Amino acid sequence: MPYRRGQTPQSIDETVEMLAAGNYLAGRSLATVLFLSLRMKRPLFLEGEAGVGKTEIAKVLASALDRPLIRLQCYEGLDISSAVYEWNYPAQMLEIRLAEASGTTDRGRIEADIFSERYLIRRPVLQALSSPDGRAPVFLIDELDRTDEAFEAFLLEVLSDFQVTVPELGTIRAAEPPIVIITTNRTREVHDALKRRCLYHWVDYPDAAQELEIIRRKVPGCNATLSQQVVAYVQRLRGLDLFKNPGVAETIDWATALTELDRMALDPETVSDTLGTLLKYQDDIARIEGAEGRKLLDDVKAGLAAAG
Repeated sequence: MPYRRGQTPQSIDETVEMLAAGNYLAGRSLATVLFLSLRMKRPLFLEGEAGVGKTEIAKVLASALDRPLIRLQCYEGLDISSAVYEWNYPAQMLEIRLAEASGTTDRGRIEADIFSERYLIRRPVLQALSSPDGRAPVFLIDELDRTDEAFEAFLLEVLSDFQVTVPELGTIRAAEPPIVIITTNRTREVHDALKRRCLYHWVDYPDAAQELEIIRRKVPGCNATLSQQVVAYVQRLRGLDLFKNPGVAETIDWATALTELDRMALDPETVSDTLGTLLKYQDDIARIEGAEGRKLLDDVKAGLAAAG
């Protein structure tokens, strides 16, 4: 029975279909761990190089299951007020002044009023624990390795019991646990205590056949010859010792840029002019603009000619 949008997949094959319907080509190992994560209601911890499509998995999942996507973008210095909740201090001060102006002197009543839900600003973590329509959201904790260990430790309470303690209100628990996707680019190791609460998968770069199919789906205007050359070129680039290998997103950008320029095939001048859509560091660009880049293109064309 084919997968239907909005329903949780009932098998690994349906999980593959669900992702494919969102133009995400997943290998069976990824589909398996995602299926198990949904069935076991466990967070899914995705690790891999930047640009391999980890974040996209959460986006496709939210769309396929017809659930809201709540994204916590991690960064150095992320704190509770930015990630979990904070109080609307200006509104609280205004309420205090209005109470004083009206002659209200009951401090307990004022305090109970200003520390109520009405003045609570819910940030991503607290939003993820709320499901007003009865459908828990997909909660994306993106690039967790960018935060510090203190914030990582705080997440243990959230991922263990799906609850947050607000001192003025008490403990807020999720009626239905959110579907949690955690990504990391492995710039530092995440503590084992957090990983133990998750299912794990390493997301690698796609092989040539997969990447070619991604281009076909994402850049339908790119002709077959150009698509093959773009994919073969990027696949070879990743074998070099670059500062930052191009991810799938950069492959899509490059194919899109070349299509916008009405190019039908790669040539040295076109490659040199458009490298900024593919590589993001000047040292890498300078290296590929030289003789090494021209040889790489010759090898790509020779390889494709020999193959077919």
